Amino acid sequence: MTSTVHRTCPLCEAVCGLTLTLGDDGRVTRVRGDKEDPFSKGFICPKGASLGRLDEDPDRLREPLIREGSRWREATWDEAFAAVERGLAEVTAAHGRGSTAVYLGNPNAHTMAGALYAGPMIKAFGTRNVFSASTADQMPKHVSCGLMFGHPLAIPVPDLDRTGYLLMLGANPLESNGSLCTAPDFPGRLKALRRRGGRLVVVDPRRTRTAALADEHVFVRPGTDAYLLFGIVHTLFAEDLVTPACEVNGLAEVREAAGHFPPDAVSRRTGVPAEVIVRLARELAAAERAAVYARIGTCTAEFGTLAQWLVDVVNTLTGNLDRPGGVMFPKAATEPAVRRGPYRVGRWKSRVRGLPEANGELPVATLADEIETPGEGQVRFLVTVAGNPVLSAPDGDRLDRALAGLDFMVSVDPYLNETTRHAHVILPPPRVLQSGHYDFSLLNFAVRNYARYSRPALPLDGRPSEAEILARLATIASGVEGDLDEFVIAQLLRKAVDRPGSGVAGRDPDELRALLDGETGAERRLDLMLRLGPYGEWAGGDLSLRKLLDHPHGIDLGPLEPRLPEVLRTASGLVELAPEPIMADVDRLRAGLDAEPPEMVLIGRRHLRSNNSWMHNVAPLVGGSNACTLQINPDDVARLGLGDEAVVRSVAGELTVPLEPTDTIMPGVVSLPHGWGHQGSSQRVAAKHPGVSANTLTDASALDVPSGNAVFNGVAVSISPTSLIRAH
Repeated sequence: MTSTVHRTCPLCEAVCGLTLTLGDDGRVTRVRGDKEDPFSKGFICPKGASLGRLDEDPDRLREPLIREGSRWREATWDEAFAAVERGLAEVTAAHGRGSTAVYLGNPNAHTMAGALYAGPMIKAFGTRNVFSASTADQMPKHVSCGLMFGHPLAIPVPDLDRTGYLLMLGANPLESNGSLCTAPDFPGRLKALRRRGGRLVVVDPRRTRTAALADEHVFVRPGTDAYLLFGIVHTLFAEDLVTPACEVNGLAEVREAAGHFPPDAVSRRTGVPAEVIVRLARELAAAERAAVYARIGTCTAEFGTLAQWLVDVVNTLTGNLDRPGGVMFPKAATEPAVRRGPYRVGRWKSRVRGLPEANGELPVATLADEIETPGEGQVRFLVTVAGNPVLSAPDGDRLDRALAGLDFMVSVDPYLNETTRHAHVILPPPRVLQSGHYDFSLLNFAVRNYARYSRPALPLDGRPSEAEILARLATIASGVEGDLDEFVIAQLLRKAVDRPGSGVAGRDPDELRALLDGETGAERRLDLMLRLGPYGEWAGGDLSLRKLLDHPHGIDLGPLEPRLPEVLRTASGLVELAPEPIMADVDRLRAGLDAEPPEMVLIGRRHLRSNNSWMHNVAPLVGGSNACTLQINPDDVARLGLGDEAVVRSVAGELTVPLEPTDTIMPGVVSLPHGWGHQGSSQRVAAKHPGVSANTLTDASALDVPSGNAVFNGVAVSISPTSLIRAH
């Protein structure tokens, strides 16, 4: 006897609908794309097709683990939480609340628990030592949009289904499925762009699968995207092609700054011919509907925030901001009301290196400093949730050593991995199919407004949900007993009834609370957010949890619509084209305009069958093209006298890596994928395909200044034959 369930795939940012067939034992026997999902329309990738294998991985932890010396033992949930409570009490009694820290990994953006409970848990710990994968990934985009539009989640996305010209930098959505641009079947949408006569131009140091699909691929030196974009801005001003469709502040300041980056000068720095830079500017200005989109290759570079800012400067100057077919602001079903006010970074700084916070976080690049450096506020107690920073943070080898010195560490994670092996207690969340799913984070970046909720397909069998695990940690940290969900619901209702113009202004909060639907606190909170949201029952629409449950394939909420005035939260009410923190960094960019590029630089690489480090224990997803090799141009192999492998050195460390010669990468550039390095892992499949950690080579002192984001692309390296090492 089998059953069929529908749910959203949680394994990347594409939010594809899946149809799963379950056997009597609850095991997944078949996975298909959900053809009735109005957003993904049946699209599925190898990760989604392997969801059952990941969900049923025999190496997943089923019970809590407590470490005693170098040995682990299974424990009851009560025993594990009691150990956490004792560990926290001992550390804070001796060193205070300032000695605690929290790290959130990438999968938190893919779970309801991460979206709803991580924030209250952090608040309960009362610490400013908050770190996440965001400062190893996307923080430049949040900072640039926060400064330009007044809110870090006001991120315009390309209107893929209506644009006629797409310029893409540092993104490879045929492998990543998209990022900060939620678009199921991204490859199909790009092909549709070309079928309707549109043009796709990809700028990348590699001829990726996405670049191979494009009308034009432009090689660019890693880390120089901001120079290229400034060359485009220079041309727009010089040729009188600036046509912003909205009122802005700072136009004169941007014009003056762009004057320092003429295409000829920019060409020398980027390797892109000046005539190509000028032509790209003219094409963007002439296109009826155009969009510029840039992602992780441009974020994780020395000038990540400037590159992200310039993307939206170009979109604004060409009249494509908030325009159908240009870049637009999604309207998520759970979008909260946000007060107008200045967005700021640097409200506090890290203890050791004095690095500024952004979005309430400190750069993950300084986590090891905070653990290793003695003094008041030294981190001695760490909570990690769904993260493996030993493999994902810069200078991972040093962080590995630092974690070993913590007084106490607790990890919420399904695996004993390279990071959690340092924990004193591991609290494993339940299987994917035992968890409800709503994409609170990713639907903020969707290229079409849409909502879908998946209830748990399997019972919890007496174990706590991930939401209950995080809520229990919040209770331990705060010392206050009570129902966290009811506390949050009461707070949100009070704010809503007190807010002029709200659909429930002046109503009785208790009456509204009684109307909420849901079997769990998480579901009731989702129902509240849906009802208060822009399509909700309490805002003039009809959306609620019940409606989503009645539509298990999801609900299409329509195409993106112009909405800039309601999105802007700047103090002026205008788009701020020249925010002071960004303009201050332009001088740093100018100083590097005439710099000689390093002989060899390292960049990262995405794989279709992988997402960071958390899918390397699923046999169908490893091997083949999903391998940890160093891609290198054959001319560099010959010039350097290399064999089948080579030694790669940087200021941070060195690795011996197998080579993959390919003419798809620029000479002078090598590429190593992110998230590998599973030597000695207790995950059996991963241990057979360990690879090496690229973050042995990344320097924790190299950061994008405005955002604190780590620099993973454009890292200077040297390449040597392994024969020299053996001879030595």
